[in-house]
Amino acid sequence: MKDATLIRTGAVGAVIAAVCCATPVLVIALGAVGLAAVAAYLDYVLLPALAVCLGLIGYGLHLRRQTATGCATETGEKRNV
Repeated sequence: MKDATLIRTGAVGAVIAAVCCATPVLVIALGAVGLAAVAAYLDYVLLPALAVCLGLIGYGLHLRRQTATGCATETGEKRNV
């Protein structure tokens, strides 16, 4: 994957996970469809998902930084500098 794609994917996932954690929208939606019992386990899913998405952003930024400094070639191999 390209670094811009990783950053974009991580950002979208982080925003979605943060909105679901910070607002009761998901709890209200689950209650409306009769799945309110699932709301007790949301933290076990959403917080790790937020951490993974933030990790994707960090990894994408790391790849972008390596590419910008010329440390990586097109094939991903490191050059001897």
